[in-house]
Amino acid sequence: MHAMAEQPLEERATSKRVGSLRGLLPFLRPYRALLLLALAALVLTAAVSLVLPLAVRRVVDNFNAGTTEILDQYFAAAIGIAALLAVGTGLRYYFVTRLGERVVADIRLALFDRVMGLSPAFFERLMTGEIVSRLSTDTTLILSVIGSSVSIALRNLLMLMGGLVLLFLTSAKLTGLVLLVVPAVVVPIIVLGRKLRRLSRENQDWIAASSGQATEALTAVQAVQAFTHESQTKALFGEVTEKSFASARTRIGVRAIMTVIVIFLVFTGIVGVLWIGARDVRAGVMTPGELVQFVIYAVMVAGAVGALSEIWGELQRASGATERLVEILNTTDTVQDPEQPRSLSAPVRGEITFRDVAFRYPARPTVSALDGVSLQVKPGQTVALVGPSGAGKTTILQLLMRFYDPQSGAILLDGVPLTDLARTDFRRHIALVPQDPVIFAASARDNIRFGRPDASDAEVEAAARAAAAHDFIVALPQGYDSALGERGVMLSGGQKQRIAIARAILRDAPVLLLDEATSALDAESEAAVQAAVEQLSQGRTTLVVAHRLATVKRADRIIVFEHGRIVDEGTHEALVAAGGLYARLARLQFTDGQA
Repeated sequence: MHAMAEQPLEERATSKRVGSLRGLLPFLRPYRALLLLALAALVLTAAVSLVLPLAVRRVVDNFNAGTTEILDQYFAAAIGIAALLAVGTGLRYYFVTRLGERVVADIRLALFDRVMGLSPAFFERLMTGEIVSRLSTDTTLILSVIGSSVSIALRNLLMLMGGLVLLFLTSAKLTGLVLLVVPAVVVPIIVLGRKLRRLSRENQDWIAASSGQATEALTAVQAVQAFTHESQTKALFGEVTEKSFASARTRIGVRAIMTVIVIFLVFTGIVGVLWIGARDVRAGVMTPGELVQFVIYAVMVAGAVGALSEIWGELQRASGATERLVEILNTTDTVQDPEQPRSLSAPVRGEITFRDVAFRYPARPTVSALDGVSLQVKPGQTVALVGPSGAGKTTILQLLMRFYDPQSGAILLDGVPLTDLARTDFRRHIALVPQDPVIFAASARDNIRFGRPDASDAEVEAAARAAAAHDFIVALPQGYDSALGERGVMLSGGQKQRIAIARAILRDAPVLLLDEATSALDAESEAAVQAAVEQLSQGRTTLVVAHRLATVKRADRIIVFEHGRIVDEGTHEALVAAGGLYARLARLQFTDGQA
């Protein structure tokens, strides 16, 4: 049911390590100035922090001095350093957080722009809920890294390096003992870090699976309730959610173990070094101030190592999220615009040509949807496509919109191959009424105006009248300003189709595609809409897909499809007289009174 189920766990768990974060560089480059300011503030706070123990040493060594003047100066200097540290920390937070929010906003925009331009073949293998998860959960992870983790990691790295240098200058002997602890700390970070990286990617995949499951169930909530499938749907969502939690629990456990090991080893080493240092003070080898300075630097270094071990886990988790986002951004679409697109001659006449077109859907590569179809529709003609379900009728419209490209053959508009045109260019000249109309969670007016955003209110109303939608719209609580709810939940099936037809009428395109446009209408509304469609079709190239043959009797030509091939064509009367597949379908429908 879910795309994850088709993918082996080992494959989903792989990661490209923290190096995957390089995928964020293109989004950081435009903000070099902001990045440099953040780095400057970061270096300032790290430097000031490293200077502070020097002042403490002076205070301790001069604590018993005969005059308090020197002591007062050192305490005043300590306050000045603290003020500088506070200002630098505030600036670092401001610049880093602002940079993180800006970059993540750009990533979300780029990801959404990319997804909106991908052909339907992409959505056959990745659920909408998973894409939403990547837009929300994954980008939130990246925000935590850019806006916090990376800054803290760099600061602690500077503290670690600077602290080690100052430790060595304070006492080379004690520093050498501290460094003996380093290999014991690094080994668990490397070993457990690999496992943590794998678990982080797995956890993100299960979160996406949970989001995809929820989106699918909520979108079809009426069907779920109608078939009393609530308990099974809840159980399925619960199962995926529990797997996500189990994966997270394992990841948290591994990270907790790594943190425990690192912190214990670091501070055990510090205690041992302090013991030796205390003996050196007693022996007069070093002053109490030097020991205090060494202790502070040792704590700084230990804290930096501990923080880096934790942040390493965050970076690995964000690396998996970055991989998933970059994967979409770098997806190679099966349908692409040419590098130098041609332009259609104005005005567009609407001549449509299919030349020996063969096509298989990517999700069903062994089944021919179209097999050697050749078809020509002259400008202004109304051509009906009929035949059994799965015969290839709707596929003709899908290819004409260039949602997919055929495996062989060519499709032309006004003599120009669609592959030579920019998709947004030629689609402007096509109006589509799909079998399952899309209604947005907006007003009735905005839903109709979707066909032509610059249309006036009067033009919107005229289109609604032509589609027999005006009467039920004005009966809504706020008329044309009434919100129609998510996916048009406020409307009946027939009302949705009339909104979609009004949208197509408003678009006023030279090519009109109707995919079962009147299938959900009652007899009275169908008659009104049919009249509107016939009027709209005048002077336009119209392709009509229909199962109800009564709606296509007046078409200039009727093309009969079966098993992805054209098996017959002609007028209604000629096809009935020929006694083929069309005649058999007509006999069944008209005899049963379904037309």
